[in-house]
Amino acid sequence: MSPPRAASTPASTADLPVCACARRQALAALALADPAVKVQRTLALHRALRAGDLLIDPAAGLQADAAGALLPGRPGRPELLPPNRMAWRDPRSREGRAALLHAIAHIEFNAINLALDAVWRFPGLPADYYRDWLRVAAEEAEHFTLLREHLQSLGADYGDFPAHNGLWDMAEKTAGDCLARMALVPRTLEARGLDANPGIRAKLAAAGDAHGAEILGRILADEIGHVAIGNRWYHWACAQVSRDPRTAYDAIAREYAAPRLKPPFNREARLQAGFTAEEMAWLEGKT
Repeated sequence: MSPPRAASTPASTADLPVCACARRQALAALALADPAVKVQRTLALHRALRAGDLLIDPAAGLQADAAGALLPGRPGRPELLPPNRMAWRDPRSREGRAALLHAIAHIEFNAINLALDAVWRFPGLPADYYRDWLRVAAEEAEHFTLLREHLQSLGADYGDFPAHNGLWDMAEKTAGDCLARMALVPRTLEARGLDANPGIRAKLAAAGDAHGAEILGRILADEIGHVAIGNRWYHWACAQVSRDPRTAYDAIAREYAAPRLKPPFNREARLQAGFTAEEMAWLEGKT
């Protein structure tokens, strides 16, 4: 069976100015608080970029206050709690399974924001950088839609359970440094998702949630590509300042107090996502 695709979300580019600035539009989308509207606009932006209706202006000087709201835009719910206050729910129960899917949906909602933020925040980069991250934003929007629809089929919705904000916290820490952002968000926090995904997928399957497990399979396939994009631009950024990627990562992780990487690692997925055999040996403590 092929991986599920997100149901088509009605989204028109008619309200976008012709040849609008992709980075300025990404900032506006980031400021949107309603998840459904943010998804709609993000998908529309990606289609408009592919159609040539958005211009990429790497030099545009953008200010967050131009969005007219606090960033990122988010709804009043879910309640945000520290990670150590998040309750564990047994996925064998309907409510526990909904809570688990809600936690993943929140990660995907944050991932939309992270990708949009990567587009508007960092000027002066190659046009392909902005194209890559707008594509990531669109795929994260599809993931969020799949998970939200599945949550709704269980009688719940996004916002019904508390969530933590670790992904966005690291985005704020690295707001002034694109190299650090690439090192610590896609290569660290999102790569941890590659490691965790198979176990979560197995739990859903064991609980009889075949559709949820199938969605997790789709997400894993796409996230390998997202981490690969992070790896690509991390190595590019290291080359621009003549830094060794291995030693630079160690220094950046210490400077920003990044979470310590712990096994087990999804070696196959990480290799597909651009981690080298040497990096994997280092992660696994073999060197």
